[in-house]
Amino acid sequence: MLPFLVVAVLVSAIAAWTDWRTGNIPNWLTFGTLALAPVAHIAVSFAHHATFSDALASGGYSLLGGLACGFLPLLLYRRGGIGGGDVKLFAAIGALLRTMVGVEAEFYCFMAAALIAPAHLAYEGKLFRTLKNAALMVVNPFLPPDKKRVVEQEAMSWIRLGPAIFFGMVLTAALYWRA
Repeated sequence: MLPFLVVAVLVSAIAAWTDWRTGNIPNWLTFGTLALAPVAHIAVSFAHHATFSDALASGGYSLLGGLACGFLPLLLYRRGGIGGGDVKLFAAIGALLRTMVGVEAEFYCFMAAALIAPAHLAYEGKLFRTLKNAALMVVNPFLPPDKKRVVEQEAMSWIRLGPAIFFGMVLTAALYWRA
């Protein structure tokens, strides 16, 4: 698992750098990783003298990890919460790390985002307006139409998730490195 963790950290580092600079995570990075991860898992299985069916199962677990780790980000993307590159990056990381470690890494990535986002909003001077908007978005569906308040669009903010994904991957790798 260690080589796959190293590759996942490298992929997330490249994604974080390009996301930070351009606001995009390149398709060649995400789709390339997503395509090569099952092949790499099959090759590693064969290198460890696994049977043909065990090697194919390893590749299948890689695909399952990509699906599992891409599911929640896809739901967030469909609601406008994150970008498409982030979804593909999570799926690629899931394919590299497979289901259990991939979901754990995804959890750490979202925790890193939960720590980075308020600091970013505070730096931009939008923290309190964004918190007010978040509260309005939670409360408004339960209010009668005449009591609903308007959500300020200028207080809405978009953060780049690539760096948070990288920090989450570094934490995951560090925890598994020690184990």
